[in-house]
Amino acid sequence: MQTPDLRAVANLIFELAQLREKPRSGWELNKIPEKECVAEHVMRMTQLAYILAVMEDHPNPDHVGMCAAFHENGETRLPDLHKVAARYVVKVNEQQVVVDQTTGLGEAGERILAFWKEAEDRITPAGIIAKDADYLECAFTAKEYQEQGHVFAVNWIDNVGAALKTASARALFDQMVSMTSND
Repeated sequence: MQTPDLRAVANLIFELAQLREKPRSGWELNKIPEKECVAEHVMRMTQLAYILAVMEDHPNPDHVGMCAAFHENGETRLPDLHKVAARYVVKVNEQQVVVDQTTGLGEAGERILAFWKEAEDRITPAGIIAKDADYLECAFTAKEYQEQGHVFAVNWIDNVGAALKTASARALFDQMVSMTSND
């Protein structure tokens, strides 16, 4: 096993703190003033990914959870472009950010990059479930914002409903739509 460069590990840990400071993007299009941070999104999304993996009978729910846990690492250095801003950006190389972050971490870095790539590419069952958890967490957040009076948040709910791939995510989405966050 490779010995990681402890300076590289410490640098990544410090850098990940940026996720606590970054508000989620896209909500400004819905005029939501107090947005959750990226770290809050990742926490609930990771828990949701694990639950969805169990519901989908994935053989390794922990693996799906790890795909979710690392999927936003690139946002420490890059903004998460909402759909309007993305129209004007030619290329964002988030993979290079994650490669740079994980270089020097040895086996841990290789695994983190693989988790990130799996969630980003969405070509494995784990990646598909992790992305469904990402979308579904946004829908739950949008539902909470909608209940607080942010009427335009419903756009997120509608868009997420159309994007979900797994049966479990679609069923959970339908349940979420039929209730309130205070139920």
